[in-house]
Amino acid sequence: MSPTRKTLSMSPAPSGARAHPFIILTGLSGAGKSQAIHALEDLGYFCVDNLPTTLIPTLAKLALRAEDIEKVALVIDIRERNLLRSFPRVFRSLKKMRGLNPMLIFLEASHATLVRRFSETRRPHPLAPARSPSEGIREERTRLAAVRELADEIVDTSDMTVHELRHFFMGLSRDRRHATLVVTLLSFGYKHGVPVDADLMFDARCLPNPHFVPTLRKRTGRDRAVITFMTRDDSTREFIDRLEAYLTYVLPCYVDEGKSYLTVAIGCTGGRHRSVMITEHLGRKLASVAGAKVRVRHRDIRQATS
Repeated sequence: MSPTRKTLSMSPAPSGARAHPFIILTGLSGAGKSQAIHALEDLGYFCVDNLPTTLIPTLAKLALRAEDIEKVALVIDIRERNLLRSFPRVFRSLKKMRGLNPMLIFLEASHATLVRRFSETRRPHPLAPARSPSEGIREERTRLAAVRELADEIVDTSDMTVHELRHFFMGLSRDRRHATLVVTLLSFGYKHGVPVDADLMFDARCLPNPHFVPTLRKRTGRDRAVITFMTRDDSTREFIDRLEAYLTYVLPCYVDEGKSYLTVAIGCTGGRHRSVMITEHLGRKLASVAGAKVRVRHRDIRQATS
């Protein structure tokens, strides 16, 4: 099921001021608030879980004054004793704060889905420590009806995966265009061991090796002579073209998925010639991929030749 949207965007900032996003997550127990707050934390939000309702305005004021806090997300739920009594008044006060852009998001799920989730996790419902989860879910849904009415966004997570929930928050908070995938293009030598942090790994040992050319042995893949030697070979050019095409296609997919870091490792025997030349080439070609920040690192370029 798709989110129910009462508003499609946050309210505009006052004239001349930059609005500070201030997302409040609430909703039914088991509906995915923990996953949601983790997604927002990955998107750069300062996150607080289970803050007392009476302290929310204080946090908002601190966020407006703090230079190092641009956006805030917090979770409140039925565990907070003052939620039902105090929250409507508190939320209305947030709406009046100059420079603050508050949004209330209510997460829910079908009764059957919530019962199944509590059964799988084997944890008690906060309103039914000595009763069945089903009874606690019904009572919580009734109690939170008034808070649900205040929500700017109502999200049914019954059929949503963790990745889909993350996508929703990326679009909602408008961080998709600001999210950056940090791509490390890493050259290495297989003789020195494979990198343990590689997400994607490509083997260039099938290509002609400059190491066996006496005049090139002491050089590296950064040197013009090595580059010329490699680009004269048809198989090397095709290898590079195919790899460049693949990464050009797949990097935006990782950006859309919300991945923060990606290490692409390219290996040859010693990590000085083929892998270095290819990694340098890809670093230049992939620098313009939207949403990705590309950096090049050569792990074994300083290893002695033998």
